Amino acid sequence: MIELTHISKNFVSGGRTVHAVQDVSLSIGKGEIFGIIGFSGAGKSTLVRCINLLERPTSGSVTVDGKEMTALSARELRQARKKIGMIFQHFNLMPSRTVFGNVAYPLRGSGLSREQIADKVHRLLELVGIGDKAEAYPKQLSGGQKQRVAIARALANDPNVLLCDEATSALDPQTTKAILRLLKNLNEKLGITVVIITHEMAVVKEICDRVAVMEHGRVVEQGEVFNVFADPRQEITRSFIHTTSNLRKIEELIEEDSPVVQLKPGELIVRLSYIQRNVSEPLISTVSRKFDIVLNIIFSDIAIVQNAPIGGTVAIISGEREQITQAIAYLIEKNVGVEVIRDARISE
Repeated sequence: MIELTHISKNFVSGGRTVHAVQDVSLSIGKGEIFGIIGFSGAGKSTLVRCINLLERPTSGSVTVDGKEMTALSARELRQARKKIGMIFQHFNLMPSRTVFGNVAYPLRGSGLSREQIADKVHRLLELVGIGDKAEAYPKQLSGGQKQRVAIARALANDPNVLLCDEATSALDPQTTKAILRLLKNLNEKLGITVVIITHEMAVVKEICDRVAVMEHGRVVEQGEVFNVFADPRQEITRSFIHTTSNLRKIEELIEEDSPVVQLKPGELIVRLSYIQRNVSEPLISTVSRKFDIVLNIIFSDIAIVQNAPIGGTVAIISGEREQITQAIAYLIEKNVGVEVIRDARISE
């Protein structure tokens, strides 16, 4: 559906050239929910604006639904953009127009009659869950309702692609989840391809099929969300993952020399991580029984990503030295990542 080939975008600012996007190539399939994540300044918003040519790439080509966007005339580009909806962090609604007026606005010049436009707008408002807000004005709506209006407006021309530029960043966590569920529902119901730009790994984990990680204008890592979460290759990716996990709190406790992490001789603290899809939580109790050891769980952070458990636990293991060794070997054999954080066995 979307092919970005060697995309670069430069800006000249204060007499110097800023390389906002550098040699990015991505392939996004039809009907996919694709995430692009990066910290502020990584180039992700510039990249997504290259997809519909709101920013024209300095070099490289953009193909959407078989059309090479960078080769289209101005008129052809205007037509192609109608099939690419876009929603933004701050909604970009027209305050002087009602909800109905905002959603109807893109249908000007569509050739539809007034009755057809009204019917379509009402259907779209029902689709996004605000059918009763047609006559309200944006100032009368909550943030989540405003974003639903923006989504309905983006769908007015029956797009094949929906670009979401930090669409949930201004929303509270509960509203964010509701909007993500709506986007997932629209993806499934309409078959629309969704591209989500975000700096929040939790958003990617919740909704995306695949993800690309950007840093300094480049894509440094990409793949299925589960694989990127379970086995991150780049430090920037690990930093994002840590923002959604409490398993890193163990380092803080060790630095503070908290009583929670004080070990008796022969004990050790481990971080257990799920790194493949076929691992399940009962392994913790299994190794306890099988090897007659005790696992005292300090933290646990398990989530379901792409229908598989991901995350892990931090635990203090105590028991006979050989039994602990065998238990660790067993966990590794079962595709559990085992990281020893503190080890009191060495004093034996």
